[in-house]
Amino acid sequence: MAGIPLTLACGDYEIIRALKEGIVKPDGIDLTVLTAMDPSPRHWRFLRKQEYDMAEVSCSGYLAARDQGLPFRALPVFLHRRFRHGFIYTNSKAGITSPKDLIGRRVGSKAFLFTAALWLRGILEHEYGVPHKSIEWVTELDEDVEFTPPPDLKISRLPHTSSNVESENMLVEGRLDALISPDLLKPLLAGDPRVGRLFPNYKEEEQRYYARTGIFPIMHVLGIREEIVQKYPWVPVNMYAAFNQSKAIAMKRMLNPRIVPLAWYREAWEEQEAILGADPWEYGLGDRNRKNLNTLVGYSREQGLISRTPTLDELFLDVSQGRKREEYRI
Repeated sequence: MAGIPLTLACGDYEIIRALKEGIVKPDGIDLTVLTAMDPSPRHWRFLRKQEYDMAEVSCSGYLAARDQGLPFRALPVFLHRRFRHGFIYTNSKAGITSPKDLIGRRVGSKAFLFTAALWLRGILEHEYGVPHKSIEWVTELDEDVEFTPPPDLKISRLPHTSSNVESENMLVEGRLDALISPDLLKPLLAGDPRVGRLFPNYKEEEQRYYARTGIFPIMHVLGIREEIVQKYPWVPVNMYAAFNQSKAIAMKRMLNPRIVPLAWYREAWEEQEAILGADPWEYGLGDRNRKNLNTLVGYSREQGLISRTPTLDELFLDVSQGRKREEYRI
């Protein structure tokens, strides 16, 4: 008997390859995996239009959606994590040499709800003494979920007539002092001397941050339409098992340094393992992930993106199959 047809939109990651290629088949589910779109339109199309049954989605957007009572739930599957210290860019002539130099400045962000921006605003405030309300924020895109900014937040949005790289142009030209972006900037990659990083030694800064906090920032969660959960309550558990199986296959494959065209790939893998442990991409709500997510929820509440502080058990579906029954081994 064929399984129920469901769609999953997510990034084209090694850890979901087995799902995408049909090597792993979630029990009872005929899964269509869509990986061709960029993150921003995927988040919009899921949270605004519910075009997919499941989607990798911005954690910040998901928190705002749940806070507003929108019909979404989430699995504790975290397909995208990234340290973000290397994604604060500055205009080289703005005189910004330390985080506190951002106070009183005009800083761009693709959107206010982007999880990368949420993490960085929280890190700047709590790790470096830069209050998020001390900055004038300039955003470029419509939010994944509309929200009403706190009245004392200095924030404006560029007009729709601006280009999709307007904030990068503004940084280069000095109309912005700094820019938070989820991506590497083209001017930086091109070696434009007018653009630099707030933390030139960002890798060392990120390692110090991890040593202090134990946090490898979670960017995205796995959203699912509430209608699916109500109609098929077994789907989240079966999908969670399939994601774990796919990740286990990927990690075993990645142990072979021949599959990646990098001269010192194996050394990089061993360095990561020594710093972050054997499974930095762990799923579920273990202690490390709870600290990670509770920190982000706290930042979201502090910055006025949500009206209350939900518990993680409210935010994430129970995917337990009983103690010692969840781990997949290959």
